[in-house]
Amino acid sequence: MRTIPSSELIINDDGSIFHLHLKPEQLADIVILVGDPGRVAMVASFFDEQECAVSNREFNTVTGTYKGKRMTVLSTGIGIGNIDISVTELDALANVDFATRREKERKRQLTLLRLGTSGAIQPDIRVGDFVFSRTSVGFDGLLNYYKGRNEVCDLAIERAFMKHTGWSELLPKPYFIDADRSLLELFRDIAVEGITVAAPGFYAPQGRWVRLEPADNRLNEKIESFEYEGRRITNFEMEGSALAGLAALMGHRAATMCTIIAQRIAQDACTDYKPFVREMIRTALDRLATL
Repeated sequence: MRTIPSSELIINDDGSIFHLHLKPEQLADIVILVGDPGRVAMVASFFDEQECAVSNREFNTVTGTYKGKRMTVLSTGIGIGNIDISVTELDALANVDFATRREKERKRQLTLLRLGTSGAIQPDIRVGDFVFSRTSVGFDGLLNYYKGRNEVCDLAIERAFMKHTGWSELLPKPYFIDADRSLLELFRDIAVEGITVAAPGFYAPQGRWVRLEPADNRLNEKIESFEYEGRRITNFEMEGSALAGLAALMGHRAATMCTIIAQRIAQDACTDYKPFVREMIRTALDRLATL
């Protein structure tokens, strides 16, 4: 069995993992991921008890209990790169023996639910709606660096999408990855089911034009018009594809649910969206407590 070198898995002097600063015993099996470090306190305010709070850089963590179920809430910051860090280190906390630097024979499966904010690209999805990403589309290319990528992705829809959009060879090859089926069923009746694009940036990668014009200023139009077996792309965010893809490769179950705070078709945005987010958090915690 491979011994993981210290350069590949950095463990701090206090026994915590490098970026998250968490120790294995501080991690619950249910993990809520949020982008905003300030949103950790919002989630943790619902907990009945809090057993630990850890902070390093943009990674804030609180572990506690909600309705008797132990949970961890972690902020990842913005972007795919931070998901690569967060999910890899969460998996190491669960499935690597820090003393021997070897994988544990008996694997621990985590439930990873990202609760985020998003912009809708279909006219019938309203600000304040919840969208559950049944499928995430990675424009970021991250999963292409990992062995086994094709085994967990939907290659047929990927080919259809690239043909429909005339996908540029200058861009990373997109990947389509499904959320965990059991989590889809858990949230099916409270959210719009969607295909969600995870973009590697907020501006041109999502079709926004401030001063720098996007290379393909019709890309969003092509994305909005894409259909596959009666399904359509519903919204943009920036993290879900890497979360779903890495979790699938590692044997965890993962999903993303977002509150819509911008309507891209109507060119409208809501800056006072915290009430919507609080309701999403409360609803999600209630459902997760039943697991």
